[in-house]
Amino acid sequence: METAIVKPKKIATVVSALALSAALLSACATDRGGDAGVPSSGSGSGAAASATASDAKFGTLDSPCGKGDAKGATDQGVSDTEIKIGYGDDRGYAQSPGLNKEMSDAVSAMIDWCNQQGGINGRKVVGTDYDAALTQANTVMQEACGSQFMMVGHGFAMDQTAEQTRVACNMAAVPGFTVSPDAANGPMTYQGVPFPVDFGNAAAWFQMAQMHPDLKNDFDLVGSTMPTIISSLAKTRSMAEAAGFKLKDCGVTLNYQGEPTYVPFAEKYKQCGVKGLWTSRSPVPNEFNFFKAVEQVGIDPIILGEATWYGNSAQQFNKDSGVLDTLNADMTFQMLENADKVPAVKKYQELVAAKGGKTALLGMQSTSSFLLWATAAKECGSDLTRQCMIDELSKIHEWDGGGLHAVTDPGKNMPAKCGLMVSLQGDKYTQVFPSQAAEFDCNDKYLIKTDPSTWGTTLGPDRISTKYTNPNVIKPKA
Repeated sequence: METAIVKPKKIATVVSALALSAALLSACATDRGGDAGVPSSGSGSGAAASATASDAKFGTLDSPCGKGDAKGATDQGVSDTEIKIGYGDDRGYAQSPGLNKEMSDAVSAMIDWCNQQGGINGRKVVGTDYDAALTQANTVMQEACGSQFMMVGHGFAMDQTAEQTRVACNMAAVPGFTVSPDAANGPMTYQGVPFPVDFGNAAAWFQMAQMHPDLKNDFDLVGSTMPTIISSLAKTRSMAEAAGFKLKDCGVTLNYQGEPTYVPFAEKYKQCGVKGLWTSRSPVPNEFNFFKAVEQVGIDPIILGEATWYGNSAQQFNKDSGVLDTLNADMTFQMLENADKVPAVKKYQELVAAKGGKTALLGMQSTSSFLLWATAAKECGSDLTRQCMIDELSKIHEWDGGGLHAVTDPGKNMPAKCGLMVSLQGDKYTQVFPSQAAEFDCNDKYLIKTDPSTWGTTLGPDRISTKYTNPNVIKPKA
């Protein structure tokens, strides 16, 4: 297999860092666990030589892959024998080598798994693995536009730079994650785990209210100079208020690039009487230094973080320091530790491990999107066109990737109404809410409609971003 990488262009460090953090924020990513493309025919070393009986299912999902007699060169990238799809990540980004590589590892493993069963209705899935290296997302999309049937399971931190190109060439997509508002609610886009701008899953705040009802008046949000965090604070505040929190406003804003010392900011939180802190940042050295300062000034708040805090970096930092022993992280995915209880998680780990890949939550996210794509493709049979795919994807309203995550509604681009909470003690994560491991807590009231001022884009009546729409955009047929 050929190896090729898109070389990143030099841009300002701050811009790169902001885009990287945007990916982590929007995707709820975690670290658990040249040329543009790398062709993958689905015969990678380490994969099983043939399918077994267990391959007929992925967790609770009947496999959409298998033999068949589908025929016809029905669309770009489709022939009697093959379906060409693009996927990829930002692993070539010089400042963070291997960035989100687990996504491509997952799709590559799923292509193998699918082809071992006969492909999709007998057509072999042929993948091209693109490395956008953070700054080359548009270059990648331009190349994909000329050869691929669809983009599947990918995630590019700077997807806003490629969205106009994608829409213009009618490149339908089932990404692993989206970052920019225009991509999150973009036309011809469906995700296994939707993250739209106009609705949010507030399960974490409702769960925190049940876990710590005495802290409803004592939480504050950790502010930042990063634009994506600034815009997310208003959305988060509305979710917290919906759950009954009356948040403090201690007036603390941290420089995204770091502070010489975090002690004055920690002192300000202490004077403000904070007993709980929510952070949208990722577990990086600057954030660790901030929480060290919080401990240093003598306060021990409950910490609420996004799924980014379920990761190896937080584990390693806390193993000896214990600074994060009050950490809680909210998730819509199953924990990797629940593999013995969740067949889909076990299957994901087995398939990726067989190819020597990296397992992490983002990998499961790409796996879910690949399965969603394959499920729709199977329904299209010989009539495998982008129009058929859009029609079929728009009909799927209950989806959990075979048990990888809480139920979502990809067809309507709606997030889950469920979540679970994990805590960290030393270097061990455990599920703390609900108390039964591998169970989600679900409630319709957890789904919150957000204020249009937080969207970052204009949506049409169909909740699709209007920025790049044109008369040729493929829409679901009535």
